[in-house]
Amino acid sequence: MRDDIRIVLVGDVGKSTLVTALIKETFIVNVQAVVPEVTIPPEVTPENVTTHIIDTSSKGDDQEILETELRKANVVCIVYAVDDRTSFQRVHEHWLPLLRQQGINLPVILVGNKVDMRDEDISHATVLEEEVVPIMNEYREIEICVECSAKALLNVSELFYFAQKAVLHPTRPLYDARDHAMKPKCTEALVRIFRLCDMDGDSILSDAELNEFQRKCFNTPLQQRELEGVKEIVKASRPDGVVDGGLNVEGFLYLHLLFIQRGRVETTWMVLRRFGYGDDLSLREDFLNPDFDVPPDCCVELSPGGYAFFTEIFKRYDADGDSAFCPDELDNIFGLSPGIPWKRGKFPESTVTNAAGNVTLEGWLAQWSMTTLLDHKMTLAYLAYFGFPGDIRDGIRLVGRYGGSGSSSGSSALRRRKKGKLQRNVFLCYFVGSAGSGKSSLIRAFAKKPFTDDYSPTTRSTTTVNSVDVKGSEKFLVMQEFGPYDTSVLQSRRQLECCDLLVMVYDSSDPNSFAYLTNLRKNYSLDSVPVIFVATKSDLDYVEQRGEQPPDIYCRELKLTAPVYVSVKGGQIASVFQRMAAITRSPQSATPSLLLLRPQAWSAARIVGVTALAGLGLVSTFVAYHAIKYWWTNVIHSRTSASSSSVLRRKEL
Repeated sequence: MRDDIRIVLVGDVGKSTLVTALIKETFIVNVQAVVPEVTIPPEVTPENVTTHIIDTSSKGDDQEILETELRKANVVCIVYAVDDRTSFQRVHEHWLPLLRQQGINLPVILVGNKVDMRDEDISHATVLEEEVVPIMNEYREIEICVECSAKALLNVSELFYFAQKAVLHPTRPLYDARDHAMKPKCTEALVRIFRLCDMDGDSILSDAELNEFQRKCFNTPLQQRELEGVKEIVKASRPDGVVDGGLNVEGFLYLHLLFIQRGRVETTWMVLRRFGYGDDLSLREDFLNPDFDVPPDCCVELSPGGYAFFTEIFKRYDADGDSAFCPDELDNIFGLSPGIPWKRGKFPESTVTNAAGNVTLEGWLAQWSMTTLLDHKMTLAYLAYFGFPGDIRDGIRLVGRYGGSGSSSGSSALRRRKKGKLQRNVFLCYFVGSAGSGKSSLIRAFAKKPFTDDYSPTTRSTTTVNSVDVKGSEKFLVMQEFGPYDTSVLQSRRQLECCDLLVMVYDSSDPNSFAYLTNLRKNYSLDSVPVIFVATKSDLDYVEQRGEQPPDIYCRELKLTAPVYVSVKGGQIASVFQRMAAITRSPQSATPSLLLLRPQAWSAARIVGVTALAGLGLVSTFVAYHAIKYWWTNVIHSRTSASSSSVLRRKEL
């Protein structure tokens, strides 16, 4: 709602007197021709908005000033004197056509001043019916006609209150005065609000649901006798509007029609605005897309409250209770919004469905998990469309892309991937491979779709999602498949940093398939992205892959595990999806640039060999030591003793 209002008064007589009577609260006979602009502070106005009242001159010399003020106005009051026939005729002969000529499409208040001077023989109702109503029917911009008297201080403050209401709570967008009916956009908005408030989906607002609606819109519940009074009012003129003790949609619409026709249009506007509608009866941009900053090293997931909300509305709109959304049920729930947002993404093929092709709860939650990761603004909008209670931003959460809660430190993705296990729940995987390598079949198997021999080349990227159980914890893998000629994603550093796992798929029965992947790695810098190689069609005859190195040796050189061999047709998946989920949680275990930085790992045989050599050396040293000791003790010592004896004998001689 706006903070200030500019009310511009035009006409031939009585404008300045009305403004003076409002601010002085008394009638002043002699007033200046044009009163200076008056500003009324918000605390003294019923609508709590700053109000600017601008008086104008009708002289030809002041035409330019008049047009400038009209372009800045929010509402225009055309003043005439009820005792001056000429001034009344000028309303529809000059002033109303002037506004249209200037391209001014604003609410207009007709003000009949000097009602105290009207001939007593002429009734107020007769004047309105015979003279004013035809003008209002011709000029639909007229909101209301107010008759007042500056001299008698009659309806002066009410005049400016109605001018405020015409801006803040305009009747024109809601009601067609000529047809005496609500306009289609108003009806559409109120029907949507009714559906959001019908929590049990029985097309009737019970007393509890009416009270919750009352609390949400007006912050106060109704007493039981007040609820019964509301239903009696509806039943008196629209008996079919009350069913089984509650209001149906017809009764709900009729209640708001009464509000509008009885001049309580602000009540309907309060309801509309509480549910996010703007003056044009469209949902406001700030309601659908509130500020939610995402740092570069963070991503967005559904919060526990978001998962609970999407689960609750799935159960509410699952009319047949079969735990799956059929097309009619999808149309029903998305009737609250502009429509299904994933039609270009082959939905519901992009997620888990049952045998009939209907979206299961698992698939429903997986689809929203994917949407939140790839486009959190879309999730925010649909949380608003579906009536998330409270701040829709509570339905999502920020998580660190590489662990932790995220920061804006600007450190490289490579260093951040060195961290331990990630606490995220949703991960993005890119699938690349040559034409016919089996990417699509592998992804279909992930979404629990049956295998088909029909081959359709991938011409543009597609996205599929499902959940994987990792040690009792549910993780969602979002799989984006790219065609063999769609390699732009590999050129984008930003997109590669968003990738949690690069799945490189080749056909083990095609000798040229693996070479496509090695060429990709030569042409693009991919070593900083976690990677897994998957060899498909293992049920067919194995052939040697052409290239500089066989796939297993190539992976060994990158310090990666050997390719995982699978056969989608044969149902031999080898827990490949669990392996993918494990890598996304511990990306350092499959990131070549990190693995290549590690010291050379010794094999068990090598360790045993070195240990044996060390042991042999130790034994040899021990034997040599004892041999030298024996030689020194026995040989050298004996020779020394013999020499000493010989010297002694010579001396004796």
